[in-house]
Amino acid sequence: MNTQPTPKYFNEMLTNSGDVRDIYQQYMQWQQGLPNSTLERKSAEAELLFRRMGITFAVYGEADGAERLIPFDIVPRIFGAAEWQRLELGIKQRVKALNAFLHDIYHEQNIIKAGIISAHQVLDNAMYRPEMQGVDLPNQVYAHIAGIDLVRVSENEFYVLEDNLRTPSGVSYMLENRKAMMRLFPELFANHTVEPVEHYPQMLLDTLREAAPAYVSDPVIVVMTPGAYNSAYFEHAFLASQMGVELVEGQDLFVHQQKVYMHTTEGPQQVHVIYRRVDDDYLDPLAFRPDSTLGVRGLLDAYCSGNVVLANGVGTGVADDKSTYLHVPDMIRFYLDEQPLLSNVPTWRLSDKDDLKYVLANLPELVVKEVQGSGGYGMLVGPTSSKAEIEAYRQRILSEPANFIAQPTLALSTCPTLVESGVAPRHVDLRPFVLSGKEVRLVPGGLTRVALSEGSLVVNSSQGGGTKDTWVLED
Repeated sequence: MNTQPTPKYFNEMLTNSGDVRDIYQQYMQWQQGLPNSTLERKSAEAELLFRRMGITFAVYGEADGAERLIPFDIVPRIFGAAEWQRLELGIKQRVKALNAFLHDIYHEQNIIKAGIISAHQVLDNAMYRPEMQGVDLPNQVYAHIAGIDLVRVSENEFYVLEDNLRTPSGVSYMLENRKAMMRLFPELFANHTVEPVEHYPQMLLDTLREAAPAYVSDPVIVVMTPGAYNSAYFEHAFLASQMGVELVEGQDLFVHQQKVYMHTTEGPQQVHVIYRRVDDDYLDPLAFRPDSTLGVRGLLDAYCSGNVVLANGVGTGVADDKSTYLHVPDMIRFYLDEQPLLSNVPTWRLSDKDDLKYVLANLPELVVKEVQGSGGYGMLVGPTSSKAEIEAYRQRILSEPANFIAQPTLALSTCPTLVESGVAPRHVDLRPFVLSGKEVRLVPGGLTRVALSEGSLVVNSSQGGGTKDTWVLED
């Protein structure tokens, strides 16, 4: 075990003097009593468990189309109760403001009238859906399920890296990671009071029930998937099974007189809430892409008529656009009359001439992202890129500056991780999953993603990252 913390980065287990932090003390006493061979054997058992359960994902654009396991690290990430409570307050605050923003831009547009965000930024955004203007949604909730990506840079400082409000994924890995850890290390859970996460599917089901049209007392809920070839299909099937609802594709549904029905062996059954994992563009060929075979003809009409609820709502993407991200602290002040509890990462918007000039002069030190990018695709990590890659990306920026934002290379915190050489620090982020119904709630913890390569700051599974179980210890 390397007892020296990585210089420059906050080590979540070790202090600067190399002492084990209090929240890791009990875990480390247990781990130090084990030979490395035991950890390696348990890691192999975990991989076998995940293979047997079929927990895989597909990487878009790969020629063989093969599905892969997301690497699972058996060393947990641990939070104390007090630090989690502070995080939870900031996460809830942020999601409340984002839902308020979405309701506002599709109704009175007060934030535009107040000059806090420009009409161009909202109305010309590719994710803005004019079809939603004036449509009232139950509880004024657009993003019923949100994934808020956080990075830690010091003991008491977290940054929000981005907001995922369209079809955030990864919660199945959070749940299966916990199941695997409890099966592999029951003695750890006997000795630690770890807050549970296994009630998330019930919380999700309750949230979807609360989203149903007001006239429905016992709503029929389905999970809508693009199909088995989608990279997150395992999660779609997993969540439907855990909630005890039907997993459907577009072809399983139809619209009649502005109501949505599901084909069943006993005849048509009306559907009231659709937890959809299909992007806006493919939901309804009559309203959006006419070539879509994934959606349901007339679905938008039924939705706008109030006869079915889509979770998440149509048009939420305008709020998780990376250029809109810049304005979230202002949204919190505007809608909630509060100061933000969590900070944004300092961000340059390349549509601004001064920001563009600075970024172009400092590309080797910065991270540049596409405004509507996700999954780690289409980004430049300056410090780990070659001169040729930087120059090629410079040309992309110059061709359409408004399509990019830039941020400093963050000093992501590190957590102990089992690698070939033993247990060593690796960089991590965190995605808590936030549910918004009549109230905003989340389970304690989330999906910790870890960059498995030494020195790497890219944690996305599509880019070779892995995951960890995330523990929040009770008081």
